[in-house]
Amino acid sequence: MSLDGDQYLDRRRLKRRLTFWRIVGVVAVALAIIAAVGRFDPLDRGDRVARISVSGLILSDKARDEALKDVAGNANIKALIVDIDSPGGTFVGGESLYQGLRDVAEKKPVVALMGGTATSAGYMIALGADQIIARAGSLTGSIGVILQTADITQLLENLGIRPEIIKSGPLKAQPNPFEKLTPEARKATEAVVQDFFNMFVDMVASRRGMDHERVAALADGRVFSGRQAKENGLVDVIGAEPEARKWLAETHNIKAELPITDVKVRHEDEPWRDLIQGLIGKTLLSERLRLDGMISLWQPEAY
Repeated sequence: MSLDGDQYLDRRRLKRRLTFWRIVGVVAVALAIIAAVGRFDPLDRGDRVARISVSGLILSDKARDEALKDVAGNANIKALIVDIDSPGGTFVGGESLYQGLRDVAEKKPVVALMGGTATSAGYMIALGADQIIARAGSLTGSIGVILQTADITQLLENLGIRPEIIKSGPLKAQPNPFEKLTPEARKATEAVVQDFFNMFVDMVASRRGMDHERVAALADGRVFSGRQAKENGLVDVIGAEPEARKWLAETHNIKAELPITDVKVRHEDEPWRDLIQGLIGKTLLSERLRLDGMISLWQPEAY
């Protein structure tokens, strides 16, 4: 029996729809299998050393925190190596990662390896390790915090725009670009920045065994090369992964032959994130858009 033109076209459309949904189904099953395999990372197959990479902007990350808890609780993992290549990020992001590394360090040794950059919050998280190793050419330091704003009131006035702001108190939403910074607001803001700075300095003093005055002299925001950081007591050794394995062997009897397993940070609440970032990178999902609050970052305008 022959089909007329309309029936033929309808059948072609139906076939195309069925083919499309079959492909979607196959892709969904494949992703589910990949996710399931990812959950069972081979961290529990014999004794080994774990390695976690921290790169780009440092932000709060619950999935990363959970991954570190898994490392801390896994008896087969004998040590943790932290590869750092970051200019910093939010203060809270650095603080939470620092604490996560200290929690791991209560159960097994932690070594920080600095790559090209480990500044500001990037240096803060290195303090969470028991041993800090930098390349001679690593850029580190930049100990401090920053809160940036702008005064665009003159620009708005030139454009004939006058903001109307109704708020509960004179220091609410200060500083902000739509109001001139009053002396009272500046004083209150500087007090907050100073408190965050003191927390950072106290962290360095405690972890590096320095007095507060010595750290404060180094914490004027400057960056250091790896060699300078070593001379000033901010890092322990100039080297790379072989020096980390040597330290683990000599101080904790952890054999240098043990395999290294990379820690996978799985974001279960965003199952498509890894796939999308793998295809197009982070350009369209820029982490810099999430920066908020007090930041500890070297050259924030570049990010």
